[in-house]
Amino acid sequence: MAVQVESAHSPTSNQSSEREAMAYEVDFLPVGDSFGDAIVIRYGDDTAGYYLHVVDGGRTDTAQTIIQHIDTYYPNYFINHMVVSHADNDHACGLIGVLERFDVKHLWMNRPWLYAREVLQHFHGNFTLQGLIDDIKERHSYLVELERLALQKGTQIHEVFQGAQIGRFTVLAPSRQRYVELIPDFEKTPTSYKEDAAPKQFGLLKALMEAAKAWLDEKWDIETLADNPQPPTSASNESCVVQYAELESGSRVLLTADVGPVGLTEAADYAAVLRLQTPNFVQMPHHGSRHNVTPAVLDRWLGPRKPEGTHVGTSFCSIGANKPDYPRGQVKNAFIRRGYKVYATRTKWLSHYAGNGHSGM
Repeated sequence: MAVQVESAHSPTSNQSSEREAMAYEVDFLPVGDSFGDAIVIRYGDDTAGYYLHVVDGGRTDTAQTIIQHIDTYYPNYFINHMVVSHADNDHACGLIGVLERFDVKHLWMNRPWLYAREVLQHFHGNFTLQGLIDDIKERHSYLVELERLALQKGTQIHEVFQGAQIGRFTVLAPSRQRYVELIPDFEKTPTSYKEDAAPKQFGLLKALMEAAKAWLDEKWDIETLADNPQPPTSASNESCVVQYAELESGSRVLLTADVGPVGLTEAADYAAVLRLQTPNFVQMPHHGSRHNVTPAVLDRWLGPRKPEGTHVGTSFCSIGANKPDYPRGQVKNAFIRRGYKVYATRTKWLSHYAGNGHSGM
């Protein structure tokens, strides 16, 4: 699904003199003390103009961080594309303040209540269709508010499924079919028959003990990431939007949000159909959790393990200041083994760029 994009930002004479060589910036902003993502991307050139692309907004208080960043580095810009990667509040809530503050042309957001008719049979029979819609909306009040603001301001709202083109970015996952299949298992939908029937797996103590043992066993030539992580990635995280873009200076960008092995595999399958090249800039999924990547998935996206000291690309990990145990050592090591240097946000912001970069960095 492609969208006709409005005009880009025409550079002023001041922008032309100061930023003539700049091709793009992918900026990961700090998200406070815990988890979340907030990414601001600019790409384009002085001839065709520039595009501003915001992916996720962290929690409510992260809105001001994004607003300040755009006001500082991109004054007088509107936002061409705003993307909600998935329905978790540590990714979506901050976008409300950003949408209130800026002119946003396109909002890309999956709204699970739109598919209530297709999943009604999975619930306990005490829901009418409208009852299920209302229940899902009540559990996703921040998505409802984004929808309301977008309609009020004239922002176009789009579904975000495999094949969509968001500016220079192609959506690789989720497919519409897989997204709809995941809705009954979202944490913020009513309990479904499938969830009632699912076995409860792995206590916290056992998981912590296994993680500690695996970390002790790690060596350069020994990888202890699980082939089948337990507990598995949540349904909401597996519904994440995975985006890929080829930007200037040969940069190939993969944004993963909180997606897990299933979504990454689906995205890799579609990337193979499109004959996309291996990315050299990768967002580390879900803040570096061990439950979101496997050796096989990383081999598909990053290539096999390399000799020590090899540099293929870069990975950014968005993580809060009070999460010193993230990214997990096993995940960080797995990226490094495949030639990707790893950087984490914590209290600072990170910029991957081509050209002059931001002044003062």
